[in-house]
Amino acid sequence: MSASPVVALRKAIRVHLLADAGFAAALGEKLYDEAPRGADPPYALFAEAQLRDWSADLSRGAEQLFAIGVTSTMRGLSEALELAQRVADLLDEAPLALQDHRLIDLRFLSMETRRDQNGRIARVNLRFRATTEYL
Repeated sequence: MSASPVVALRKAIRVHLLADAGFAAALGEKLYDEAPRGADPPYALFAEAQLRDWSADLSRGAEQLFAIGVTSTMRGLSEALELAQRVADLLDEAPLALQDHRLIDLRFLSMETRRDQNGRIARVNLRFRATTEYL
């Protein structure tokens, strides 16, 4: 059985982002599926993902719409926006190697900002679209 396209893509994204010196300097290893209790921002986390069939006559494929959130406690949105822009730049059209899948396309779609907990926490949600084929 092949790996889930969602899991395969997340693993490849994690490797790619943590290999970037700027990302690692700003966030270290703080790229989570779920932020641990008491985790201190800034950090990034994988948010929702939607998987759709993207098969053609001769090959099986998948389309993923997914989000990555960047969280910060710095006043204003500048830190969260700068970190989010770095993630968007690193992932847009990145040539990632996936286990049991071939990445066809990875595109940045949109960015959304919001504040939580009476304005103390800034969050930027990035939305992406990826298409993959099963190997």
